[in-house]
Amino acid sequence: MKDLIMNKIGLPRLIITSLFLGVFFLGAALGLPVAQQITDIIKRMGMYGILVLAMVPSIQSGTGPNFALPIGIITGLLGIVISLEIGMTGFSGLVGAVLISLPFAVIVGYFYGRLLNVVKGAEMTIATYTGFAAVSAMCIFWIILPFQSGTMKWPLGKGLRNTFPLDNSYGLILNDFLAFEIFGVHIPTGLLLTFFGACFLVYLFTKSKVGTETLAGGMNPNFAKASGVNIDRNRIVANILSTVLGAVGIIVYSQSFGFVQLYLAPLMMAFPAVASILIGGATAQRAKVSHVIIGVTLFQGLLAVALPVANEVFPEGNLSEIIRMVVQNGIILYALTKVNSNGK
Repeated sequence: MKDLIMNKIGLPRLIITSLFLGVFFLGAALGLPVAQQITDIIKRMGMYGILVLAMVPSIQSGTGPNFALPIGIITGLLGIVISLEIGMTGFSGLVGAVLISLPFAVIVGYFYGRLLNVVKGAEMTIATYTGFAAVSAMCIFWIILPFQSGTMKWPLGKGLRNTFPLDNSYGLILNDFLAFEIFGVHIPTGLLLTFFGACFLVYLFTKSKVGTETLAGGMNPNFAKASGVNIDRNRIVANILSTVLGAVGIIVYSQSFGFVQLYLAPLMMAFPAVASILIGGATAQRAKVSHVIIGVTLFQGLLAVALPVANEVFPEGNLSEIIRMVVQNGIILYALTKVNSNGK
């Protein structure tokens, strides 16, 4: 029975789940409001979910976890700033930001996929440096792009602010759509519908002809090639989809967060996303939508409950940011040690 549970759940998920539940019940024992903790977990799951979902196509194609997620995030940020510059607000502004970002994401994803076809065998290493290089290059463009919106640009000089709010445009618009409370728990219905809708679309892709060929090429390239599958083309398609999901994911994240963060903010965003899907049960060669849902819930849930508990245990000083970094990077480090395992 013990072996059956271990084989079904896997050691990484079992450890993180036990830690998550232990911290959650410790918070309740310390008097922290349970409803607020559950609200934070649900919100963070919806905020980060699509960014984690972007890992599924790239892993299934055989290129491994998409450490170049920042290039997709940058295209999404471009969609946001352009939509704000032309004065789009409300749902039309949110949809406009997505539609504006899509051409950038498709073009960038295509060339990124071409790059990965050239460097087969070293995709994760190249992806990491590609993401870092793109973020660094965009730091220049955020300064020289000729935007004039008073919300975004510095009051003196040129360039966009590091951070600016979305409260007058489409901040929290998905969170508030059809939102309701039950037993004190706030349910951001629109945010969750968007996340699960994206999960369903990716699931449909994995069951399509192209998705099946992509999965076959990722799991056994020699057999797929012998069967007439165009592996290189499918890798490009998968990485285009991953980049598009990164763009949509940062738009959903930003509206839920209420602020847009530019410059170096996207630099490390791939690592929590990679850690989430690995904790959910994925490996460097195999990933499913269910891994995304489980992983983002565990990873973000643990972060959401660990910080208030740590502040209660150590009330002497403001250690929240230090503890957040320790917890987050500790989980990431543990997950990355499992990147080449079978998830057990």
